[in-house]
Amino acid sequence: MQPYSPERRTALVLCGTGAHGAYHAGVLKAVQEAGVKIDVMAGQGVGAAAAALAAIDGAARLWEADGIWRHAGVRTWYQWKWAVRVAGWLATFLVAALAAPVVLSLLRIQFNALLFAVLAFVLLCALVVCAGVSVWRAQRHAPVRRRAGGAWWWRIAAAPFGGEAPREAFAASMWQLIRGAATTAHPPAQALGRRYAEVLSESLGQPGFRELMIVTTDLDARHDVVGAFLREPYREGFTEARRDRERLSEACDLADTGREHVFALVAGALTPPFGCDPYLMTFPTESYWRGETHRLCDRPGAISRLLEELAAAGVSQAIIVSAVPAPPPPHRLTTPRLELRHRLGEYLVAAESAALRDAIEMARLRFDSVYLIRPPHNPIGAFDVGGAYDEASDRHHGLGELMDGAYEDAYQQFIEPVVGASGEQIARVGARRTSRPVPV
Repeated sequence: MQPYSPERRTALVLCGTGAHGAYHAGVLKAVQEAGVKIDVMAGQGVGAAAAALAAIDGAARLWEADGIWRHAGVRTWYQWKWAVRVAGWLATFLVAALAAPVVLSLLRIQFNALLFAVLAFVLLCALVVCAGVSVWRAQRHAPVRRRAGGAWWWRIAAAPFGGEAPREAFAASMWQLIRGAATTAHPPAQALGRRYAEVLSESLGQPGFRELMIVTTDLDARHDVVGAFLREPYREGFTEARRDRERLSEACDLADTGREHVFALVAGALTPPFGCDPYLMTFPTESYWRGETHRLCDRPGAISRLLEELAAAGVSQAIIVSAVPAPPPPHRLTTPRLELRHRLGEYLVAAESAALRDAIEMARLRFDSVYLIRPPHNPIGAFDVGGAYDEASDRHHGLGELMDGAYEDAYQQFIEPVVGASGEQIARVGARRTSRPVPV
């Protein structure tokens, strides 16, 4: 691996899911403060949304006092859907209403049996109404061509978690940066993506504006979709076929025909592969998919595909950022948590750690230099948007602390030992050159 040089084409790659985006915010703050030269912003999962903001000089929206990861609304992300919560409470009250007469009879306490019967009947009717409303909403909000099949009860238990809150938060932050004089709320996904592409096209090359590359997974096409906003000459070969493989179905040129899909690809990357409904994206009729509506979501192992595309786009230095800590040594087992979100989060962390290891090994063959910024310890999982209890320190670990730790990790692992050392090396080389005698 060659030493770091700001003259090489450099990409900052953000990978992770859910709450791990707070770690990206801390690293971006340190990189911006240190003035590290970045040519391409790239991301997978929640890192795709952070990369889209950083590409238009909006990374500060991630760590500001009223920013995304410091706002109190982040605690509502990936919560149980309202139908699941209401049904759970109604079922609890119904069981209590049915068990109360039995308990009172055993205790020989007088009670009105008719009152409890009426209460149980009302709760049962409310539970049925809640199920009906949930089915109606699922049917109403689904596009006609992508309505799901199966029995009606599967619509109630299909996806227990909601993925709309993070998409809405990033859409609002993106619109604040590109809306100009408009005072209305953010427009639909297509109009938002088109406006984003216009702003980036007009400002690319100015300080703070960078090229963009993001990746998401198409469940219907069974492959990744890579969206890129590249400058010439790298843009020219982005959609060309490679190794007898067509690229029209998987490569999306965000500077041209795919400009309306910028936020759709970001929204798909923000959607976890488990627990949430996939994001639906409709392709234009003149595209490869002829107006079809496909399901998009994140994939933990997409970091390998992202690095492959960056190497093909002329990147020679890659700085990879991940909130997943290094594998622990022996006798470091933690208490497993039984909640469904925590179980899914643990699987995502394990899958990302394994994919990251393989991706870095392959990246060393494609790039001149590869650098990794990751925390030595991180108890926060992918769905711990409200923070998590840390067994090692016996206290609560919040997103603010994760962000501050990322800021320190960026300086200790990359800025000071890599960027600082490269500056000293350049200074020494320059001193040796000026000390040599000038030939006559």
